[in-house]
Amino acid sequence: MVAENHDDENLRKMFLDLVTQLLLEQPLKTPFVAAVVLIINTLKPEFVDEILGRIAQNTAEKIAQGEWRDVKLLLKFLACLQSLLEGDGLFPILEELFSRAADLQTASSDDTIGTEIVKIILLTIPYIMVSSPGQFQQKAAELMEKTDIIASEPHALQALVDPYHPEGKEESPGTSLSVCMLLQKQLQSEAAEDWKLSCLPRPWEMPLEDIDAQDKLSSAPKHALPAIAIPATVIAGPRPLFPEIYFSVYTDQDVPSVPAVTDIASTLIRDGLLDTINILDFNRNVTARYLMDLDCYFADGTFVKRATPFDELKNFPTGKNTWKPEDVAVDTVFSQLFQLPTPERKVVYYHSVLTEACKLAPAAIAPSLGRAIRYLYRNSPRLDLALSYRFMDWFSHHLSNFGFTWKWAEWIDDAQLPDYHPSKWFLKGALDKEVRLSFAQRIQKTLPEPYLPLVGPEKEKDVPDFKFKNPDTPFSKEGMEIAGLLRKKAADEEFQASIDSIQSQASEQSLDPLVTSTDVFVTAICWVGSKSLSHVLACIDRAKGRLLDAGNASEAARAQIISAVMSYWHAHPGIALSIIEKLLNFSILTPLTVVDWALVASTPANGTNGGESLAEPHIFELVSNTLSKVATRSRQTIASPDTDEETRAKEVKSNQDLFRATNDALVSWAGGSKDELMEAGDGSSDREAMIRRWGQRWLRVFSRMGAVEEAFALEAVKNAGKDKMVTDGAEN
Repeated sequence: MVAENHDDENLRKMFLDLVTQLLLEQPLKTPFVAAVVLIINTLKPEFVDEILGRIAQNTAEKIAQGEWRDVKLLLKFLACLQSLLEGDGLFPILEELFSRAADLQTASSDDTIGTEIVKIILLTIPYIMVSSPGQFQQKAAELMEKTDIIASEPHALQALVDPYHPEGKEESPGTSLSVCMLLQKQLQSEAAEDWKLSCLPRPWEMPLEDIDAQDKLSSAPKHALPAIAIPATVIAGPRPLFPEIYFSVYTDQDVPSVPAVTDIASTLIRDGLLDTINILDFNRNVTARYLMDLDCYFADGTFVKRATPFDELKNFPTGKNTWKPEDVAVDTVFSQLFQLPTPERKVVYYHSVLTEACKLAPAAIAPSLGRAIRYLYRNSPRLDLALSYRFMDWFSHHLSNFGFTWKWAEWIDDAQLPDYHPSKWFLKGALDKEVRLSFAQRIQKTLPEPYLPLVGPEKEKDVPDFKFKNPDTPFSKEGMEIAGLLRKKAADEEFQASIDSIQSQASEQSLDPLVTSTDVFVTAICWVGSKSLSHVLACIDRAKGRLLDAGNASEAARAQIISAVMSYWHAHPGIALSIIEKLLNFSILTPLTVVDWALVASTPANGTNGGESLAEPHIFELVSNTLSKVATRSRQTIASPDTDEETRAKEVKSNQDLFRATNDALVSWAGGSKDELMEAGDGSSDREAMIRRWGQRWLRVFSRMGAVEEAFALEAVKNAGKDKMVTDGAEN
């Protein structure tokens, strides 16, 4: 239609816009869009020049902006058009891009832009080779010889983002290779096989009976690729770049249901899929549909028939692919959900994509998810702790969408393990989150008897008991008085008599008066506000002044605020964490107080429990949420153009101090030199060894978080300096 109505300027513009939009939003369709352009070239070759001009211009703009994913997608399209380009086609552009990458790597081994550019080059080469079969082998070999220098060397940041964190000399269960390194090896193998690239579609190859159309394509005019300007200095762009590690949840199967890491199909299929997933984050339903239909976008024979049972794969003849499209789809989503340091999109988006995929094809997806869950559960102790937590979080959320049903009998022995064992950590955390998403009695009905102690009777109570109701509890009279005053919304001065009474009795008993009165006061707030989060917020708001005064007067009293909240809501840690988050918002608590309470234990009231708190999922959640909140707020301040240099420097230092305090405490736990751990034994028991291991796992997570935030701050300060120079220059 567009060729026949080429004179219609509006139609041409719409077509160009649609092509660009398809390339950047639905990258699985790129070869098919290229096939349309190749057909247009046989009908209206002058329009192809217009298309190439638009794409070349867009590519140059994206390079200048540092939008590297869009650069990759546009280059993939041009690679699919290599057969209609004059001379060496796209190779000169790729070689110029490589020279920029080489300059960046020479300047700094920590550079991530150069590695990203090399990855883009390597992902583009296969599409050049399928669009021009039998040609350009020498050019590809020369370019790959250059990229090998960068791609074959492990990146300086690779260890930081490795999804596995095995203990001691234990080996990772998966191959922790960067995608860039894998691609280089895979392409070298593919070159030795004469560039079969059997998974890629070739929609420009016509059926044998349509020989005339094929001849027209072969004899169509060639076009010069318009110049694509590449600036002397390229930038990272808006998205932080890190080395990408290839992660799969199907690596230890008897029969491969996904492409092996040695096969180029593993990276080419995943590349198109993960771009689709991350680009279409605004519509989980469409994304899930793409996942279900992924076999439509690759060559016939790449995948087995949809919903083929896994047990049937072993009956396939040798040499025939046994790749299940459902497994490849699930594997790709998990690779994004388990990306370090953080996934590109919010984790709940990846949760929702898997949920929608399950709803679309339950019989096909559910078995694939089951095998993925078992792999992740088996290897959870060897995963980076942040990923173990993400797995636990996803697992409980996913079960909540499907009636909380799971084959719990498979893990029944693990329910009897010590609390500090990683498998017990997962079970405790997952069941706690299930209770948060439902209620205890409902969850208890889904569990075999050995699991029931993990969802004990205390979780059945929506409102925990108020300890001061018991007249035998010290300070019970004052506790009930304070609760009554809180209920009446009494003025602040009316509390003083009860507080004075507590403090005088505490002094007589050689207790810290302020810590003791704070415990009674905060526990009463929790009880009176237990109906809902809004109730407790209202109580905190009215008592804000008194709580601030107590915290400012004594670090021990401030720590006691956390202890009182955690103690009252010990059966429902999710509620306790929500209250602590609000106390941080009110500045009643500081992030350093939370870290000190959970890890440092510099005050008598703390939550370390001799190091066993490191094996509590909700304590990890508390510290992680607190530091993430600080980092987010800090980034906004540091990056804001309205922030002056003094405020920016102060914010950076405050952030560094917080992460330093966290890491110093964790180094002690990880090395077994923490006082509380040394007092408990000589370091030889299983418990002490396990606590050291927990310390090491925590340390890796928060060392990485600190390093990422420090790198962001350095870049933001550098950019602020450049902006100031530009502003000063403009004023002069």
